[in-house]
Amino acid sequence: MKLKNIFLGALALSMVSGVALAGALDEPDNMAPFFTDTGMKTMKSEADFKAAWASTAKDKQDSMMKECQDAAMSKPHAEFCASLMAYAGHK
Repeated sequence: MKLKNIFLGALALSMVSGVALAGALDEPDNMAPFFTDTGMKTMKSEADFKAAWASTAKDKQDSMMKECQDAAMSKPHAEFCASLMAYAGHK
């Protein structure tokens, strides 16, 4: 019985951790407006980036800014976060 509880606890923890790791910057729907290609390798021009940011919902903006200010979360998205900080500014 103890082994079963340990297993279920570990399973629950892994599920919660997995959800926590996927953030706003990992959502293709959130990121696509800022890139010119479907592979999201080439960012849009400054004007288009600002326009995409302006059309992004406030709650998504807040999530993206928060993740870009977190060193661990922003590392895989360093170029995007640098642009976001330069164009959108700090809150």
